[in-house]
Amino acid sequence: MPFHFENKPALVAYVTCGDPDLATTRDVILAAIEAGADVIELGVPFSDPLADGPVIQRASERAIKHGTSLSQVLKLAAEIREHSQAVGLVVFSYLNPILRMGMAKFCSVARYAGVDGALITDLPVEEAGEYLRQMEKNNLAPVFLAAPTSTDARLRRVAGASRGFVYAVSRTGVTGARQQMPEDAAALVARIRSYTALPVAVGFGISTPEQFRAVGKFADAAVIGSAIVQIIEQNPGREAVTVAQFIKNLRE
Repeated sequence: MPFHFENKPALVAYVTCGDPDLATTRDVILAAIEAGADVIELGVPFSDPLADGPVIQRASERAIKHGTSLSQVLKLAAEIREHSQAVGLVVFSYLNPILRMGMAKFCSVARYAGVDGALITDLPVEEAGEYLRQMEKNNLAPVFLAAPTSTDARLRRVAGASRGFVYAVSRTGVTGARQQMPEDAAALVARIRSYTALPVAVGFGISTPEQFRAVGKFADAAVIGSAIVQIIEQNPGREAVTVAQFIKNLRE
């Protein structure tokens, strides 16, 4: 199992790579690991991030302006892996950049970079045959999204195709920090658990220590994305230090 979820809840931290630049992203990730992040989601910037709210959209735009590419994200992954053998590394991308690189090439480069798995937001499990074959061949964990609107048949499929963990989307809509956790998150996790023994991570909207603790009562891990990306946006020059403090506060 490439992902260690002994801490309850484990902390999965998402960053948009290349925002504001790759050197800063590297510093932020290393600081996040030091502060207690168990898994890092390496967000590949994309020009049309349909599943993302305004915070991550802006981060993607800034990263693309600097020419951040999937190849650079994989190179960054290799650098992070050199520093930390224990942290889980997931490439978080839309399908288009991976198709442009080539599915087989992406999976083999990701494996050599020390990546553990990938989550392709807009690749439905029903169309993922070639992706799953290449991921298995390279011993990488495909992570799929499960939503409150997913049917039982679809949840069974998502659970069956996922390795490492299943990502439960806490609510419908786009990414972004919210004031309270939706009630249907716990119900969705319970439904997923009826189809798999894999750990379940809950994401979309978690931004406070209270929400983090609440998720820990029913899930194995909490994914923090927009809140971290927003901290990076609002603290130029102090990105790594403020992200580390935020993660320590969540953990305490």
